[in-house]
Amino acid sequence: MDDKAIKVLIADDHTLFRKGMSMMVKTFPGVVSVHDVENGQKALDYLGENPVDILLLDLEMPVLDGWETSRKVVNNFPDTYIIMISMHDSLKLISDLIEIGVHSYLLKSAEPEEVQKAMISVINNDFYYNQLVARALHQKVRLGNSDKLLEDDKNQLTKREIEILELICQELTMKEIGEKLFISEQTIHTHRKNLMKKTEAKNAVGLVKFAIQNHIVSL
Repeated sequence: MDDKAIKVLIADDHTLFRKGMSMMVKTFPGVVSVHDVENGQKALDYLGENPVDILLLDLEMPVLDGWETSRKVVNNFPDTYIIMISMHDSLKLISDLIEIGVHSYLLKSAEPEEVQKAMISVINNDFYYNQLVARALHQKVRLGNSDKLLEDDKNQLTKREIEILELICQELTMKEIGEKLFISEQTIHTHRKNLMKKTEAKNAVGLVKFAIQNHIVSL
């Protein structure tokens, strides 16, 4: 996962799954520590003392479930990337979780390679979307108040911002976007910050949703 040392926290109430996931994640290149807990409250307690890069989070847990845990992590630990891992494949559920700030969603049937790919992507790109997430975003747009093009929203973006948004949707890193456009990585970060402010997106997944909604891209 590039040169970054990755710290991971796993929260799941099923011991066998949690321990198996922990053993698997420890084998991923770049991962330097993995801790696991059995519910959301213990995850929050751990995060309060031990910052991590990625939280692999179950949806249904006792004491504090994945929903409320996600909300609290987004608000209190914004530098932690959340990858929800669940057996549920409801598109509305997935889009609602993305709406509150979750960075990606995987099914518990996912292959180890996809878990690793998702972790790399959230670290490098701030999000990871697979076919399930893409379908959820499309459904959210289709069923929401987006049957007409939001020209006012789209037109508030500069030509350069739209160009960068298109490249973000292609899962290019900030460094790769800078190299492609021949501008500094810091300038890309500034444009990205402006994009999030203008679109009211909580993270890069929100930017992707905005791009789909305004027909800037079609995933």
